[in-house]
Amino acid sequence: MVDISDDTNVVRRRTEVTRVVRRRRWSDQDKGRIVAEAVIPGAVIADVARRHDITPQHLSNWIRAAKDGRFALPAEEVSAFVPVVSVALAETNKAAQERRPGCIEIVIGAVQVWVPSGANTRDVEAILRAVGRASA
Repeated sequence: MVDISDDTNVVRRRTEVTRVVRRRRWSDQDKGRIVAEAVIPGAVIADVARRHDITPQHLSNWIRAAKDGRFALPAEEVSAFVPVVSVALAETNKAAQERRPGCIEIVIGAVQVWVPSGANTRDVEAILRAVGRASA
């Protein structure tokens, strides 16, 4: 039996560069603006990524980083007005005041968050974002 192999042909490939490959640097403000655009209800991550010339995986990584608190979304997308309820001093529970001096109580749905005086603002922001995501 004769085995005929066609290994004698030399295949040459030609590669054309159609665009310049570049490594871009994005500021946290730009990332936040793009992430805010991607997380609006009804937005499609692939469409937002295509508009900004990045891959959907890259945008998904940015969304995860924003959820982890590594950068913030633009202020106009995050801010909301929260009603402030004033309670007369006579109506408050004095024992509760003694246990938590200088605290702020934040109620989001069924969740109560007590913020002690001198709390780090980044920690409070991260906690409120987590509570907001959990209640949404």
